[in-house]
Amino acid sequence: MSLVKIAVLDMNNNHANEGMRCILHIIRNVQGNDHAELAFDVFDVRANNELPDLDYDIYISSGGPGSPMASSDEWESRYFELIDQIFDWNAHNDRKKFVFLICHSFQLVVRHLGLGLLSRRKSTSFGIFPVHKTDEGDSETLLEGLPDPFFAVDSRDYQITSPDAERMTEMGADILCLEKIRPHVLLDRAVMAMRFSPEIIGTQFHPEADNEGMLRYFLQPEKRNHIVLNFGQEKYDDMVSYLQDPDKIPLTESVILPGFLRQAIRSLSSTVEEHEVA
Repeated sequence: MSLVKIAVLDMNNNHANEGMRCILHIIRNVQGNDHAELAFDVFDVRANNELPDLDYDIYISSGGPGSPMASSDEWESRYFELIDQIFDWNAHNDRKKFVFLICHSFQLVVRHLGLGLLSRRKSTSFGIFPVHKTDEGDSETLLEGLPDPFFAVDSRDYQITSPDAERMTEMGADILCLEKIRPHVLLDRAVMAMRFSPEIIGTQFHPEADNEGMLRYFLQPEKRNHIVLNFGQEKYDDMVSYLQDPDKIPLTESVILPGFLRQAIRSLSSTVEEHEVA
């Protein structure tokens, strides 16, 4: 097995967060538990306009704060150029490149590809919520180890709705998950996960979130007070309870992103073997 190179795209714009720690922790776990030959580099995309080239096998693009709407920031055009280059590479090469898009990155790429409507929510979605699989999600191998619905950390002011069916068919994209069922709310359910291609997938929620980091975050007095003030004591108590339930956030964290890495590594390894035989 040759060395697999991973580019981690930090989209947090210098804001403190737990997400990057969680992503790197998952990479190191797969590296250690699977004895995988992995190397990774981190690119500060929004704050320092750092972007990788096509010299990587796997790209993980993080969540982040702020607006995913169109901007004139230099990093944005370079980011979309990279995404387009990866799609083009995969269309013309046997050894594919794999991409996982999280939250902010997911919204950006859906907007860039014209696959759905990106809009600001009427109110912030913040908490641990059930995520429901679609029919396509039921047959998605990355979600096989999760119940329906499963639970995930959701933190966003924006959403993807009104998927463009024609554009999705053209690209071969599938919606894998939708947000919680809200019978009392007369609004479209947001798209929570999408497979853009066999190698490229994205989630609106945070599959990297772990209970340890989230619990530490929520137990900070200033964070607790902020959540109680803005969302209520009941929401806070529910979130702390969910973080201590092994069938909720720990299960989601253990299945999706590690599964993506393992699938990508297997595919890359089999491509190398095929070339060696040839």
